[in-house]
Amino acid sequence: MATDLAEFARAKNVKYFMISYTDLFSGQRAKLVPAQAIADMQKDGAGFAGFATWLDLTPAHPDMLAVPDPDSVIQLPWKPEVAWVAANCIMDEKEVDQAPRNTLKRLIAEAASDGMHVKTGVEAEFFLISPDGKTISDEYDTASKPCYDQQAVMRRYDVIAEICDHMLALGWGAYQNDHEDANGQFEMNWAFDDALATADKHSFFKFMVKSIAEKHGLRATFMPKPFQGLTGNGCHAHISVWDKAGKTNVFADNSMELGLSAKGRNFLGGIMKHASALAAITNPTVNSYKRINAPRTISGATWAPNTVTWTGNNRTHMVRVPGPGRFELRLPDGAANPYLLQAVIIAAGLDGIRSKADPGKRYDIDMYQHGHTVKGAPKLPLNLLDALREFDKDKSLKAALGEEFSSAYLKLKHQEWNSYASHFTQWERDHTLDI
Repeated sequence: MATDLAEFARAKNVKYFMISYTDLFSGQRAKLVPAQAIADMQKDGAGFAGFATWLDLTPAHPDMLAVPDPDSVIQLPWKPEVAWVAANCIMDEKEVDQAPRNTLKRLIAEAASDGMHVKTGVEAEFFLISPDGKTISDEYDTASKPCYDQQAVMRRYDVIAEICDHMLALGWGAYQNDHEDANGQFEMNWAFDDALATADKHSFFKFMVKSIAEKHGLRATFMPKPFQGLTGNGCHAHISVWDKAGKTNVFADNSMELGLSAKGRNFLGGIMKHASALAAITNPTVNSYKRINAPRTISGATWAPNTVTWTGNNRTHMVRVPGPGRFELRLPDGAANPYLLQAVIIAAGLDGIRSKADPGKRYDIDMYQHGHTVKGAPKLPLNLLDALREFDKDKSLKAALGEEFSSAYLKLKHQEWNSYASHFTQWERDHTLDI
């Protein structure tokens, strides 16, 4: 791992560093710093006006300093004279508690103090669309069941292969790429890792996909539901917990149901217990609820949950256990903040372990066909406002994530909802003009 960014620049012929942080609305913010200045920046940080980004700060606050974490540095494969490095936000010589990466680091440390090492992987789906955002980019991608379409993925070979080549060069362990269930939609997979490393890679992946798409005259979007009638962009998270050394999977126990240990069941119990509240983090936009509460899509299924249920290897539930020692949370979408997604998973899971939470009844039915037969399982929020209210009511989850973070997040997200609610739409004119 890099410890001296100036030396990294000399060894790799890097001319500039992008010192980057992610704000509460998943906005990726950066300053482009010449390599000659990086030694001072590594020590003191790059200065930002926090109010100018989506953080709950005012113009009167002092400079927020983004201090680069040298272990996260990535040389841009498509522009090797530039390196990207994730940063931790500092103000008045203290961590900015509401900053997403700081929130995640705090929870990772909390898990470590309990002897737990959280490892995760994400499946970040995206669409390749026209530059104006109005249509998918491939006019021939029209099948009603386009998932794994061989011709469609090859028509976008130049984009997908270039991104995958970069992941391979970076040592991410990229292992498969496919055309997903919506026309114009793709998914690219890389190996699971420590939660912070996964979050940094997820953040960089979004930046890389957008950059390579633009290079090819296209646009990439991770928007949860960019097109009505098509499957939305999920960001499924695969979760396991290992011992303090990171060598033994403590979720794995072949003597237990589905190979999930008692600790794994308790962690899952925490996810189930807090599901309605954590949706405010895993599904953070107005548009998110067009995905998890969508009617049947052209392909025949939304592939998104709307009820808090878990199962074995069955993709119609919120959580599935596809094999021993891990489970997949299918709730998050493409708008999920890479750092807050990991943070809220750890927060809910730790609470589950500490309270010995039971995940409840396992269901193996097809939820899309027979979900109406399930009695007593909570429905996921219908909209962002409902999710924010659930989050605000969940005192233990808010405390786990940090009061400063929770307060800032709720404040800014309520402002976003109010902005949406005050926006006049064509639907209103179509349905009420002649009343």
